[in-house]
Amino acid sequence: MGSFSIWHLLILLIVVVLIFGTKRLTGGAKDLGNAVKEFKKAVRDDEAKTADPVDPVPPPADVTRVQKPPPVVAPGDDRPPRD
Repeated sequence: MGSFSIWHLLILLIVVVLIFGTKRLTGGAKDLGNAVKEFKKAVRDDEAKTADPVDPVPPPADVTRVQKPPPVVAPGDDRPPRD
């Protein structure tokens, strides 16, 4: 009474096929297989991205002229700013 035998599983399988039908069961199995395939592909792609070395930082652009920031003048200060 406490354990399942092969006959229990066979009767359960027959009941499930009668309730859902073979087309619905095969369609569900096909959808499940596609989902597993897509999941495995995503995992492989993610592992490939993390295995790639990080792109090096490009060298800084050639700066020939440095622009000075504008002078800071305190409010109420009438004197011209010094360079």
